[in-house]
Amino acid sequence: MSSRVEVRQISEAGAGCFSAGSEAACACSDSQVAGQMGSVGSISQTLSPKQATRLAVLSLFSDPVPEHCSRLVELSAKEWGGLLRWLDLSGLALYFVDRIVELKLCDLLPTAVFTRLHLNLIDNSERTQAMLLESIGIQKQFQRAGISYAVLKGISLWPDAVPKPELRLQFDLDYLVAEHDMGRARAILEQSSYRMYAVSGRSWEFKKNERPGVSLKDIYKHFDSYGVELHSSAGGRGEILDRVHWRDVNGMTMPVLDPIDLFLGHGLHTFKNVCSEYARASHFLEFRRHVLRYQKDSNFWHELRQLAEGDRRACLGLGLVVYLISHVMGETAPEALACWTVDRLPQGLRLWVHTYGHRVMLGSYPGTKLYLLLQQELEKCGIAGKRSPREILVPGQLPPPVIRPFANETLSTRVRRYAMHLGTILERTRFHVIEGLRYAIEARRWGRLHGWPR
Repeated sequence: MSSRVEVRQISEAGAGCFSAGSEAACACSDSQVAGQMGSVGSISQTLSPKQATRLAVLSLFSDPVPEHCSRLVELSAKEWGGLLRWLDLSGLALYFVDRIVELKLCDLLPTAVFTRLHLNLIDNSERTQAMLLESIGIQKQFQRAGISYAVLKGISLWPDAVPKPELRLQFDLDYLVAEHDMGRARAILEQSSYRMYAVSGRSWEFKKNERPGVSLKDIYKHFDSYGVELHSSAGGRGEILDRVHWRDVNGMTMPVLDPIDLFLGHGLHTFKNVCSEYARASHFLEFRRHVLRYQKDSNFWHELRQLAEGDRRACLGLGLVVYLISHVMGETAPEALACWTVDRLPQGLRLWVHTYGHRVMLGSYPGTKLYLLLQQELEKCGIAGKRSPREILVPGQLPPPVIRPFANETLSTRVRRYAMHLGTILERTRFHVIEGLRYAIEARRWGRLHGWPR
């Protein structure tokens, strides 16, 4: 039986609402925006072949699987090469191959593609285990020192948002630390050969055993190189540490956030990514799974609403993310969540999702500057951006070095480090020029959209 027929058999009647040709059916049914969409016509753009293929990948995670996913059978070797690069950059590669195996659709992939993904999974499993052991070592020191902390993201998202830890592409270890313990936590990391790289707001970034010159094909491999971010509990987040849950992971009892705090933090982190240049598609897939995990749990949604409803940023952030996911992947939110988040979204935010939703979720690194248009709409709602559009469009300084100098480094290491920094500068320069011009075009178009009757 061909893969195309298998996909068709897995699909059920009505699954076509996920197809690229029926975006309006997938989007939330807001009558005003829908009417405007119909009158304007060009707002929801036709998907390019690349976007349609990426949408087919995301749609594989729907249940039932839509028939248009069978377009993957028709991809050429060159198209598979481009798709594999996007899967790597978007963090979806290992989720994708795991889902293919789960659906028993391995024949959908060329042998070389399946083999490559399978080897990536083996490498990432080793890498994930090494990161977990590194995290356990750090946490043992935190606990011996009496530091008040909780694990953020990473392993704490398993199993609610991440079915298997080894499927997630994780680059660093994150901890929420009590404000008064930040100095001691920093000292512990520095005693363990970590170097502080950056301070951004309430977050401190550290790196250990940095390796210059790592390419995209090596991102799944373990090089004994780690990054750690400490996030201060200052700013009203201290009480979160008073209600942590203790979980046994790999023989270690570690503190993770309360399920309500974990969900809210996950949603707001996804929202933060939407409000940036590039949001990996895996972030949306993980949060969608988190929502579906509690879909029928009315008590969970009631407690979440009690905690977050008074916070305008939380309401709009959750609403925007869920609305965007629903627009691209199909209806996601239960009514108990949608009624105080999605249903209260201002029309400007809905219009942004209808206009740019597919481009954002199906986009590739390094992203776009379309989030500046979103930032304008959020500012109307009283949520200001951290930087002005002018600062974002015309940066006043060069990007910092990806890797800092080492003591007694070799000449080859220095050359690779300089080459890496130069590559970053050229990449960012190209990004700012091209995406700045695209933003200027879209800003004029966005202004015309807002000039039409609503």
